[in-house]
Amino acid sequence: ASKQKTKLGLILFFVYAVIYAGFVIIGLSYTHLLSIKVIVGLNLAVVYGIGLIILAIVMGYVYSLVCTHMEDKMEREARK
Repeated sequence: ASKQKTKLGLILFFVYAVIYAGFVIIGLSYTHLLSIKVIVGLNLAVVYGIGLIILAIVMGYVYSLVCTHMEDKMEREARK
């Protein structure tokens, strides 16, 4: 299960890194876009930033659930 957990962790990391890189690229190259009002009067910078935080929490939760499932499955198979 360790290799599977590592693979899942790397996949989630690279997904997050690409999304975060989008935020950085916008911040460096298209700063005017960050001031655009997107939702309920909040600008893109705030919405994107909050979205990144929520995404990190969700990804951590998904990682935990999947890894727990992998460990449980491995434990059940070891008992057989």
